[in-house]
Amino acid sequence: MSTIDTTCVNAIRVLSADAIQKANSGHPGLPLGAAPIAYELWANHMNHNAKDPKWANRDRFILSAGHGSMLLYSLLHFYGYGLTMDDIKQFRQDGSLTPGHPEYGHTTGVEATTGPLGAGLGMAVGMAMAEAHLAAIFNKPDYPIVDHYTFALCGDGCLMEGISSEAFSLAGTLGLSKLIVLYDSNNISIEGNTDIAFTENVQARMAAFGFQTITVEDGTDLAAIGKAIEEAKADKEHPSFITIKTQIGYGCPAKQGSADAHGSPLGEENIVAMKENLGWPKPQETFYIPDEVYAHYAELSQKAGAAEADWQKLFADYAAKFPDMKAKWDAFHSDVDAQALLNNEDFWAYEDKPQATRSLSGTMINRLKDIMPQLFGGSADLAPSNKTEMKGEGFFGKSDYSGRNIHFGVRELAMGAITNGLALHGGVRPYAGTFFVFSDYMKPMIRLAALMSLPTTYVLTHDSIGVGEDGPTHEPIEQLAMLRSLPNVNVFRPADATETAAGWYLAATSQKTPTALILTRQNLPQLAGSSKEALKGAYVIADAKKAVPDAIILASGSEVELAVSAKDELAKEGVDVRVVSMPCMELFEQQDEAYKEQVLPKAVRARVAVEAASDFGWGKYVGLDGTTVSMKSFGASAPAGTLFKKFGFTTENVVAAVKKVVK
Repeated sequence: MSTIDTTCVNAIRVLSADAIQKANSGHPGLPLGAAPIAYELWANHMNHNAKDPKWANRDRFILSAGHGSMLLYSLLHFYGYGLTMDDIKQFRQDGSLTPGHPEYGHTTGVEATTGPLGAGLGMAVGMAMAEAHLAAIFNKPDYPIVDHYTFALCGDGCLMEGISSEAFSLAGTLGLSKLIVLYDSNNISIEGNTDIAFTENVQARMAAFGFQTITVEDGTDLAAIGKAIEEAKADKEHPSFITIKTQIGYGCPAKQGSADAHGSPLGEENIVAMKENLGWPKPQETFYIPDEVYAHYAELSQKAGAAEADWQKLFADYAAKFPDMKAKWDAFHSDVDAQALLNNEDFWAYEDKPQATRSLSGTMINRLKDIMPQLFGGSADLAPSNKTEMKGEGFFGKSDYSGRNIHFGVRELAMGAITNGLALHGGVRPYAGTFFVFSDYMKPMIRLAALMSLPTTYVLTHDSIGVGEDGPTHEPIEQLAMLRSLPNVNVFRPADATETAAGWYLAATSQKTPTALILTRQNLPQLAGSSKEALKGAYVIADAKKAVPDAIILASGSEVELAVSAKDELAKEGVDVRVVSMPCMELFEQQDEAYKEQVLPKAVRARVAVEAASDFGWGKYVGLDGTTVSMKSFGASAPAGTLFKKFGFTTENVVAAVKKVVK
């Protein structure tokens, strides 16, 4: 290792330690131990360009062990991605570009929001899948315009989390050879040596998943790390897993190899001792980086930028030779024309017959596939039930990466992360399906999608006690409340064909918000008053004759039909009510006060919400004078019709509830 290489590796360590100490908060262990891995990868094996951080054919780097964020921030600072020394000094402070864990969309050069351990590994698999898919579609002989790697750096904690097994099982099955995982193996966790809870043979496990496995015995040996990365790249059949044995807190005599180095600042005296141990100039001075370090990183950055220049020339030649493919490329990387879709009569058309909203969703997917060539998705082994298959579009697999349908397998947590990775990569518009009750498994990844402002789509079917005979384990009760509690998620539960089309319109045109489509197993009628007004989140689907109704019934999904039926019965008794369909609370909250007042006038305090789920969240709409017809318990195993009666979802019960609140 040359002197300048050693100095540049140590610069990552020193800068990380000083920033963490100034913040009096953070995790120095990984940046100190893994600095050689990161340096060797970024300097010699990764295509990236600080001047064009969103270059389509760049290699992706995911710091799955997000607590080691100062490692990434140091790289971004030295390579000229826009992080200044002042930004570094503001590590973990309010409003800074250097938050405690990396945040996508906040800091230039961060490819994914990581922090929950293992999540980055699932997202890396998604990115590798997107690369393989786009390469299969666009590459031509001598024109490999999509040809890049996804690198993920993880630690012991990432591999303990179950998501790593879910995601890597699929990656191995798919033979994603452009995925390279770098394992910072230091045998230390927060509580001590990993042997207290983690003794498996990780390499054997990864080999069983279908990975090429490589081991680097000395994590400070740049040449050995580089050789391992090139060996990984040479395997064109398997993803690669490189175990690199490191020492946590390397270079700090008092902390090296100890759990104490993991999650707290080293201490000023220990940092001085570390700098002296590493032979760092001016050890007493904080944030001192020699000019030669910046000069060398500038050279490396310039070299990295040259790779993009070569690619841009290749792409220009490709565009000239294959103009049809260039047009296709532009379509894949463009948003859908929202106005055209809104006015597309074929998109909104439906048959006037009872249908399950899951089936109607399947129809919408197959309409959208021709409008959005970048649509790419599937289900957790439930496609026939979720109706998620794009007909005639093939399945994404080792033998054909161009297929648009994905077999995610029974692994919802990984599916959520992979879907995020697909969206982060760009060039594809992903969706993922499962039974609604199993959105519990996906929730952490939906949360990350919301945090990252990704327009992912979740097709969540079998949405209530209407699941029937499968019983309470499969009947979602609290899941609507769970998803509605998440900031920046549109939870859309349609009542019929028009509302289902509205839900998919919302999903297809969303820029920064995930969409959860909550869909029935059972058939529902097409409702007379249903309209595109559903895109406002709530609207009057059946109005009272009076200017001021006697009461308002609010409902979503399958219960809108029930609300309309109750309105008809109440009319016979001289009670004049308005029915409001509320497929999406979040959209309704975005409307102006005038519209909200128009739909839900404050003067009408007699209100009943009807939803075959927990009533959590409906209180703000029914108020103290209102009530709900909702689930107060888990469901049961019986035919759906029996369960709706058993739990009070009948016209008679809704009528009684309304009468109770009408003064």
